[in-house]
Amino acid sequence: MSAGTEQVISGLEGVLAGESSVTFLDGLADPSVLEYRGYNIHDIAETTSFEEVAFLVIEGHLPNKAELAAFDQELKAARAIPPQVIDTIRALPKGIHPMAAFRTAVSVLACYDPQQEDNSKEANRAKAGRMTAQFATIVAAQHRINEGKPVVEPDPSLGHAANFLYMLNGERGDDLWVRTLETTMNLYAEHEANASTFAVRVVVGTNSDLHSAIVAGIGALKGPAHGGAADDSIALIQDIGNVENVKPWVDQAFAERRLIPGFGHRVYKTGDARTPHLRNMCRALAEHSATKDSSWVDIALATEDYIRSMKRLVANVDLYAAAALYYLDFPLNLFTNFVAAARIVGWSANAIEQFEKNRIIRPRMKYVGERARTFVPLEQRG
Repeated sequence: MSAGTEQVISGLEGVLAGESSVTFLDGLADPSVLEYRGYNIHDIAETTSFEEVAFLVIEGHLPNKAELAAFDQELKAARAIPPQVIDTIRALPKGIHPMAAFRTAVSVLACYDPQQEDNSKEANRAKAGRMTAQFATIVAAQHRINEGKPVVEPDPSLGHAANFLYMLNGERGDDLWVRTLETTMNLYAEHEANASTFAVRVVVGTNSDLHSAIVAGIGALKGPAHGGAADDSIALIQDIGNVENVKPWVDQAFAERRLIPGFGHRVYKTGDARTPHLRNMCRALAEHSATKDSSWVDIALATEDYIRSMKRLVANVDLYAAAALYYLDFPLNLFTNFVAAARIVGWSANAIEQFEKNRIIRPRMKYVGERARTFVPLEQRG
């Protein structure tokens, strides 16, 4: 096409930018479909460990018992982070955005990885395993430091999700808590060519290192139009306050043409494939909790029901993940950091795949500015 006649696809919506065997996603099907490496999310979300899902996404197949045991030991051996990373978190200004602190910590972490500049498949696979283990440790350390509490060392006797809760709270969570956190991590582990994953692939396309690509993904996830929207889902429930306020709050939001956090999605049009799992788990958590009432899940359910009745938007996974983490006593200011601690799996798998058939990602822009302007020397400009 000649210059100026190229079609512009705003936000690259619907554009196929490459091929991948990591995730299949059909948001137009009813019900919508999400598969990791060919396995339907409904078959694995609540029944497998995070370690199994991480292995599946990164390696491409479900592990057998020996492979899972070896991967479990690999992650446990890598959980500890260099003391310099802890020192960096402590040295950052109070009140800094939690994801900015996380991004900085991961940059420091990269500097102490012995294979940082090694882009071989073997090295990237090893780094992927280390970061999968270490990201939870960083998030837990952030929380403990923010609260003025001592950092809790990883417990090698616990699985990944159970250890995550232990490092956060200093005590072990019960089976329901662990299963819920594990399911939530499974649901956030990978999600095709979302903004942060695409950012990872763009950086890999330049033949930069894996940590740099992951830091780019963290930067993209921080944005309120992407992962940062998770924080807004918390604010939604808090702002509505009670079930009786759902209808007037939603009516006013629509009247003012405001975005409603926890609803709508660029790809899912018939419903978020991940949402049903956490919707059901939130009900169980509310009934199980001895310290929190059911208001959070009640508000989420009532808001979804009312908006669905208007046929306006579908609830996305963030709505019920916010309620789930509330019932788990997870620090809500670290919601997006939690997403990063799960999404490191998908980022890594996509990065490794990009490295295998790498080509720099270099789109074009349609120029809409002035052209053929006459240059005027400085001394002649008014």
